[in-house]
Amino acid sequence: MDVIERIKDQLSNPVVLYMKGTPDFPQCGFSGQVVQVLSACQAKYMYVNIFEDPEMREALKEYSNWPTYPQLYINGELVGGCDIIIDMYNKGELQSALAAVDGVQA
Repeated sequence: MDVIERIKDQLSNPVVLYMKGTPDFPQCGFSGQVVQVLSACQAKYMYVNIFEDPEMREALKEYSNWPTYPQLYINGELVGGCDIIIDMYNKGELQSALAAVDGVQA
């Protein structure tokens, strides 16, 4: 399976966060902030530590046309990075987007 097929396979999950590190040990402040926001939303999500797969780290930048991490996807669509996610959270838009998928616990 090539790297683009692996990305598409991962994006079949309802909510996917491509981040630096893990939710328990984020390795950059921006990834940590997004993890905190998702936690505040009680979101269930899959994460991918892009440090563990350099090939994917580079390919995803081209796939998404987004140069930085973290990257949050909902229903296979790129929502954005840290600033966009925090802005959406503050406006209540992130909660609505997550509620529209099986990403928020009842």
